[in-house]
Amino acid sequence: MDRDLQSIQEVRDLIAGVMTAREALLGFPQERLDAVCAAVAEEGAANARRLAELAVRETGFGRVEDKVLKNLLGSATTWEYYKDARVVGILREDTAAGTMEIGVPVGIVAALIPSTNPTSTTLYKAILCLKAGCPVIFSPHPGAKGAILETVDLIQTAAVRAGAPEGAVQGIRLTTREATDALLTHREVGMILATGGEAMVRAAYRSGNPAIGVGAGNGPAFIARSADVPAAVRHIMESKTFDNGTICASEQSIVTEQCVAEEVEAELRRQGGYFLSAEESGKLAALLLRADGSMNPRTVGKPAAEIAAMAGFPVAAGTQVLLSRQESVGPENPYAREKLCPVLGYYVEEHWEAACARCVALLRNEGAGHTMVIHARDEAVVRAFALQKPVSRLLVNTPAALGGVGATTGLPPALTLGCGAVGGSATSDNVGPRHLTNIRRVAYGRRELRELRAAGETDGAETAPQRQTLPFTAEEIAAATRRVLERLGVC
Repeated sequence: MDRDLQSIQEVRDLIAGVMTAREALLGFPQERLDAVCAAVAEEGAANARRLAELAVRETGFGRVEDKVLKNLLGSATTWEYYKDARVVGILREDTAAGTMEIGVPVGIVAALIPSTNPTSTTLYKAILCLKAGCPVIFSPHPGAKGAILETVDLIQTAAVRAGAPEGAVQGIRLTTREATDALLTHREVGMILATGGEAMVRAAYRSGNPAIGVGAGNGPAFIARSADVPAAVRHIMESKTFDNGTICASEQSIVTEQCVAEEVEAELRRQGGYFLSAEESGKLAALLLRADGSMNPRTVGKPAAEIAAMAGFPVAAGTQVLLSRQESVGPENPYAREKLCPVLGYYVEEHWEAACARCVALLRNEGAGHTMVIHARDEAVVRAFALQKPVSRLLVNTPAALGGVGATTGLPPALTLGCGAVGGSATSDNVGPRHLTNIRRVAYGRRELRELRAAGETDGAETAPQRQTLPFTAEEIAAATRRVLERLGVC
């Protein structure tokens, strides 16, 4: 048989086996599901280093030490956050209103796994699915297939040992585009969790099945005049070098104000930033994007010195991040787009209002709905940014890569970050187990039809209230509103 046909048949066989597990899991109370999740989290944490080494060896992306932390985030940290949550069974009752809410698993979950965070995302999605009583079939990125399937096998073994049905956690072994399409479009799939490239996410939304996908990240980091500049730069450097920039929430550009630009640049150099010359920026730009305008995978997850060498120029020893001064934003400018490596665009604006506009332009260019970070001690500026920026996560005074996934903030730990409607996503949340359940509502009758009719007749007999007129016209109100916004400097 042809490889594509064999892979499609494998998906059909996996679905058939998982359907049996789906029916078995429907009978599991939350406590029994939690026991399975605890076992998976423990096994994932115990193998965090081994899986990190597998991922780096297979993909060439990132750093082992950082992938260990991501594996712990996807296993132990995720479980610790959700262990007391009740997402299936009776969730709440309101005896006064006569209503009850019951959490019901969505069914079989199709989980797409990227090559940038392969083992950590697999652990994280498995815990979410099992917590919600959903069996899961993983579709691995071909570039990280070995590490992903090793993680799937580890999870399945731990889950079955803890009482889960055989087949509750599965992975496609014969990876082809046709296999992924067959999984996404299968009528027995209840939900798709799509983490990966834009093409895969779009395919998930076109499948006809419910899907939660994520968009590209392109978050700017705004350093305001009120920022603690050394701390802000440290956070950015820590974030952009963490796993060599492979977390999509990481900063992609720095935007700062003219009045603090000199201090920011000196601090960036002191902490390992290297400002490219115009010639070096051109060489690196030619490397970052391929001819079709897509990201060059050769640069993904590589350290700064290695990327510079690929581009054809040397950098000083100790260089951590490459920075390119920019004045334009557009799809053809790689410095204004997502770069999953230690490379940053650098913009200087006259004042915070112009910086605000620049951040919006960067996000509209790519990454709308995802994440950005602001470094400031002026709460009024933070609130103005929060009200205006088209993002789902505005992080304040923290490394974006770690803050976005909940490691350094109070956000839920997650390796799938929703981008909301503005980013073409079904949710703006850090995705959790509640996204994998439906709510069944039970409602007891409280009134009879004759009572409704009697009430309607009574209401109709009452004198209709006089229409109130406003003291100002709509045009006068709009003009006054504009004047207030201009005085506040809201952009």
